[in-house]
Amino acid sequence: MYNFKEFYKGKRVLVTGADGFIGSHLTERLLEYGDDVIAFVRSSALTSTPNIKLKNIGHLKGKITIVSGDIGNPDTIDLIKRKDPKIIFHLAAEAYVNKSFDQPLEIVRANVGGTLNVLHACFDENKKPLKNIEQIVITSSSEIYGSYNEPIKETFAMNPSSPYGASKAAADRLAYSYFNTYGLPIAIIRPFNTYGPRHTYDAPPKFISLALEGKDVTIYGTGEQSRDLMYVDDTIDSFLLMGSRKEAIGEVINFGTGKDVKIIDLAKMIIEISKSKSKIKYLPPRLSEVKRLCCDYSKAKNLFGWESKISIETGLKGNIEWALGNR
Repeated sequence: MYNFKEFYKGKRVLVTGADGFIGSHLTERLLEYGDDVIAFVRSSALTSTPNIKLKNIGHLKGKITIVSGDIGNPDTIDLIKRKDPKIIFHLAAEAYVNKSFDQPLEIVRANVGGTLNVLHACFDENKKPLKNIEQIVITSSSEIYGSYNEPIKETFAMNPSSPYGASKAAADRLAYSYFNTYGLPIAIIRPFNTYGPRHTYDAPPKFISLALEGKDVTIYGTGEQSRDLMYVDDTIDSFLLMGSRKEAIGEVINFGTGKDVKIIDLAKMIIEISKSKSKIKYLPPRLSEVKRLCCDYSKAKNLFGWESKISIETGLKGNIEWALGNR
């Protein structure tokens, strides 16, 4: 068991994308450990005391510092720098793959430009790393790889199939170049598909919502495409490892379960667990669909002794119970 509380207690940690799905869970966990948490959330204006509606961390107001802005706007550089964090978890992104088909410029502005802004917030006026910055965790994605017929290692070539995947690949490599060129203490995490409470897009939450309403569960294509699905609690552990272990600096590390699930089987499991009468309906294939994503997490295991702990069956049960209580 990792002793995250001992490491993170009292540390000043900034989380970009803190009001998002994964970011909100990470923010809660850091607060639980006694961190001085700064939550950077999305808004169209920059302010240190935003009067904005929060989706996922409204219950944490008064317990954390909340700042807001547009991550793709260069003005965020000074905003982040003024908060003087020791550790940064950069999760803010436009993460919906389908949006990248129609709005690729916005995806690149947020995902590539936003990452550059975070990196430049960690420099002093002489382009040297700020002395207080201990670790910068940059969130990449399994979508950078494209489709492989075998579990994916970090050494596999990046062949993103969508503008979203390409934007994350660009941000990933820019972050590594800033470690290599300027010595920024960067650790790059490549999580595979995450599901759990508060997630609103991708197959698991959509299937759960449809099943609980008794509506047809709709699948793009044949349903034979597969994903490595990891429950959010395991994903948060992986982020906390990347922020706390010095072995992660200068590395790119995959995190997943090592098991992929066909989308048709996922739909059947959700219908069965929720005791739904929903039927499965097939839609035309989605643009740029990746056929298979399965993680080889051997690097994470060798470096940290890491393995996911929550099975797909247990995770789906927990996700469905949460959805029932938050309808």
